[in-house]
Amino acid sequence: MSSVVPAYAPDAAGRLAGLADVTASAGALRRFLHGLPGVDAVGLEARAAGLGTRSIKTTAKAYAIDLAISMIDLTTLEGADTAGKVRALCAKGVRPDPTDRGTPQVAAICVYPDMVAVAKEALGDSGIHVASVATAFPAGRVARDVKLADTRDAVAAGADEIDMVIDRGAFLSGRYMDVFEEIRAVKAACARADGSSAHLKVIFENGELSTYDNIRRCSWLAMLAGADFIKTSTGKVAVNATPANTLLMLEAVRDFRDAVGVQVGVKPAGGIRTSKDAIKYLVLVNETVGDDWLSPDWFRFGASSLLNDLLMQRQKLRTGRYSGPDYVTVD
Repeated sequence: MSSVVPAYAPDAAGRLAGLADVTASAGALRRFLHGLPGVDAVGLEARAAGLGTRSIKTTAKAYAIDLAISMIDLTTLEGADTAGKVRALCAKGVRPDPTDRGTPQVAAICVYPDMVAVAKEALGDSGIHVASVATAFPAGRVARDVKLADTRDAVAAGADEIDMVIDRGAFLSGRYMDVFEEIRAVKAACARADGSSAHLKVIFENGELSTYDNIRRCSWLAMLAGADFIKTSTGKVAVNATPANTLLMLEAVRDFRDAVGVQVGVKPAGGIRTSKDAIKYLVLVNETVGDDWLSPDWFRFGASSLLNDLLMQRQKLRTGRYSGPDYVTVD
C-alpha cells in the first residue's frame, strides 16, 4: 500500500497563503467558519439515502468488496487489549483469508499508543501501516502537553498514522482558535527526526457536535490546521458514522481541494459492520468526490467487525456458498 501523500495543485501554496488571513486571529477564524453556507439537513439526508439505494452488479460488487477490505483500519481499542491480541489482529490484517491468497491486505492496524511497537514488529515489511489513537483518546480531557507527549511517544514507537481527537468542549464553546492551534501542535508532534512525519487523522466525534453546520465548520477548521484525514468519530459514543455526516465531510474535502488544491482524506468510523454498509459508503465517495478518493490513500473505514462480513460475502461470490460466521476468526 502506498503512503498517504497530500496532493498539491501547482498553485496550491499561493492559494493556501491566500487563506492565511482566515486563521490570523480568533475573530477572523470565527467569521470564516460562520460564513460557510448553512447545511440543508433535509436535502443532505435525502441525497445520502438515495445514493444508498443504488443497485450494484455482481462484478462491481466483487470489486467493491476487495476495495473495502483494502481500506480498513482494523482496530482494537479496548482496555483488555494484550500483546497477543494485537499480534493476532496483525496476522489477520496481513492475510485476512488464509484460504485465498488473492484477498487484499487491510490498510492499517489501529491500536493504543502502548501497543504500537508490538504492532510494528508483528507487521514487519508487510506494507500495512500502524495507526495509533493519541491525545487521550476517546475523550481528550487532558492538558495539551500530555496530548503532545502521547503523540510523540506513539510516533517514536513507530506509528505511521496518528488519530487525534479534537477538544469538543472548546469547539462547542466557540473557542475555534484553541482547537486550530491544538491540531497544529499535534501535527508538529507527528514529525520524526529524519524529517518525515506520521500522517494525522483528526476525529470530530460527530455525535457530540450536534448539528450538520458544526460538522461542516469542524471539517474546514481541521483542514485549515493541516489534517491529512478528517474522521467522523471514535466509535465510543451512541452516534458515530452515518451516510449523511460522511457525505457532508466528503463535500467539504471536495470544496477544500477546489479552493486551495490540497486533497484531504475521509475516514468514517463506528457502526459500519456489513458489506452492504461499506458499499453504500463507497457509492457516496464515487458520486461525491469521484475516483481520486477511491483509494486507501484517501478513504478508510474505521472498523473491527466489518472485515469478517466482507470476507464471508467475498467467499460467497467466489464459491457460490455462504460459510457463515464460523468461517472467520472472532477478534
